[in-house]
Parts: sequence; C-alpha cells; structure tokens
Amino acid sequence: MNSFTFLTFFLIVVGIPVIGGVWSSHQRQKMRLRERELEVLGTQTAEKAAQYAAQTERLEQRVRVLERIVTDKGLDLASEIDRLRGDDEPRRLDH
Repeated sequence: MNSFTFLTFFLIVVGIPVIGGVWSSHQRQKMRLRERELEVLGTQTAEKAAQYAAQTERLEQRVRVLERIVTDKGLDLASEIDRLRGDDEPRRLDH
C-alpha cells in the first residue's frame, strides 16, 4: 500500500467522520442557541401583549365612563370628571 492510498484511506475512514461529528456538534449548538432566542422573544412578546391588553382595558373603561357621563344628563359632570382624574374630593365651583 503506497502513501497516497494510505492517506486517502485515512481521510475516508477517519477524517470524514471526525469532520462530520464536529460539524454536527456545531449545528446542534447553533440550533439550541436559536431555540433559546426564540423562547426569550416569545416571552417578551407575551409580556408586551399582556401590557397592551391591560392598557386597552383601562382605556375602554374610561370610554365607558365618559359615554355614561355624556348620555346621562342627571349626573353631576364636575364630580365625575374629578373622579376620573383620581381626585379624592370633588372640586367646588363657587359661582
């Protein structure tokens, strides 16, 4: 067996499987990293969606109160506005 044949045999039997194993290991590591990135992104997206939903709910509640104020003529408008602002005591308008 000459040296060229031995080298070719060595590359086929040893080199290709070693290179394939290293490449495979690298690809698995790369895939795990990408999966982790997607998990983090999914968590962040879910958190943002929950925040937007909560904000939307608060805005919808305020709109419902404003609609009730506008449509109900018997309500004291100033006290409702103060309540919406979060004031503890309504303001008194002295005329």
